[in-house]
Amino acid sequence: MEGVVYLLCAATALACGVLLVRGYRRSRSRLLMWCGLCFLLLCAENVVLFIDLVVLPDLNLLVVRRGLTLAGVSVLLFGLVWDAPRR
Repeated sequence: MEGVVYLLCAATALACGVLLVRGYRRSRSRLLMWCGLCFLLLCAENVVLFIDLVVLPDLNLLVVRRGLTLAGVSVLLFGLVWDAPRR
């Protein structure tokens, strides 16, 4: 049952990422691009989580999972700082 939850989280993150990137392609708002990339990296993290805990439970992919999470949050933080509206 836990595998289903991991896959649903991955599907949700993928849907969010795709919709955000699609919105970026229409409006060229760079913040949408950064958010979309963050969600796509979080989707990849959820897929690796599923592989780590369900498919290959003997293999420890914790470093890969944490790296993908760090990359996703870093991309979002960079986008928020770099493309913040200047007042």
